[in-house]
Amino acid sequence: MLLTLALLISYIDRGNMATVATLLSDQLALSPKQMGLLFSSFYLTYVIAMIPAGYLAERYGAKSILAAGFAIWSVATLLTGICSGFITLLLCRLLLGVGESTTFPSMSKLLASTSPPEKLGRANGIVSVGYLLGPAVGTFLAGVIMVAYGWRPTFLLFGGMALMWIWPWLRTTVREPRLFDSPHAGPSWGQLLRQRGLWAASLGHFAGNYTFYFVLNWLPDYLDRERGLSLSSMWKVVLIAYLLNAVGAYTAGVLVDRWNRRHGNVSVIYKSLMALNHVAALGCMLGLYALPLRPAIGCLFVYQFIVGLASPGCFAIPQVMAGAAGTARWVGVQNMFGNFAGILAPSITGYLLGSSGSFAHAFVIAGLVNILGILGWIILLPKVEPVRWSALGATT
Repeated sequence: MLLTLALLISYIDRGNMATVATLLSDQLALSPKQMGLLFSSFYLTYVIAMIPAGYLAERYGAKSILAAGFAIWSVATLLTGICSGFITLLLCRLLLGVGESTTFPSMSKLLASTSPPEKLGRANGIVSVGYLLGPAVGTFLAGVIMVAYGWRPTFLLFGGMALMWIWPWLRTTVREPRLFDSPHAGPSWGQLLRQRGLWAASLGHFAGNYTFYFVLNWLPDYLDRERGLSLSSMWKVVLIAYLLNAVGAYTAGVLVDRWNRRHGNVSVIYKSLMALNHVAALGCMLGLYALPLRPAIGCLFVYQFIVGLASPGCFAIPQVMAGAAGTARWVGVQNMFGNFAGILAPSITGYLLGSSGSFAHAFVIAGLVNILGILGWIILLPKVEPVRWSALGATT
């Protein structure tokens, strides 16, 4: 539960900027291009620090590394509430990215270390509820706080309360392998980087993340500016969308484990869910922009539920294939490449919006990028099964 709560808090803290974007940009006189850079800057340090975070989690233990990262990003969130301009906001976003880079490598290693393979689907489904529900909870709470008190108390409150998570986490007992204790226990970097599955998953992750982060960062602004929704209506739509996201993730976890018990081959179910996700995302992005308001909102709801169905697989697949001794580094590499989308999607959208004043081209790109997802997860990814590292040579 603490791990799920950590990821919930992580996505609340990284998504607050999108919720308060309209008010913050108006008060501090920030342009759409500057807002796009603020959204993207988080992912710059998040991406750069991802591989080191995975290595540190495997060497010194995911529990300790996650606690350190949590402290860093909570302080960054707190400091955002006292920023007075673009530069200080930018620095806080960069620091936030460093702290949050520890989340998914650490989470993946902890689940691979503590959950048997036949239960990884449900475990990832439960954890996915945290990071998929985070934007919904954050949007609702930040919206309430912002209407009553302004945007600054949103960051001050969330940052201060997040720090309270660390104490119970440090008191939790976790058994996990560490390279510090057994340097030859896992695959070498060379073995990891030669795996086709790693690069296929990275490509698929990038494609899914582009659409996801486009929606995460720009949806509230789009609904406000182009669809004319009031703030209260916008928050209700976004809240329902992310609730459907979380329901989809838990449903997928249950389905995968049930399939595994009956058929013993998770490759088929994981690849099927990934294919469904990218086909649906392509259609829903185009519909979200082109259709009238009600069917467009329907496309958003369909997209969020199906993205939820695919979310557990993004990290369960490397957990199955790499195992406890290699999954943190695998996820570090995969998540690094996957989150280049977090740099590109918000900044490209901000540039296109600033240049044309319309979201049209941004939605087309967010839809078409899903073709790369089908290529990665379905065509290039080999069968989802444990890699026999011992058969590949020395692990030094």
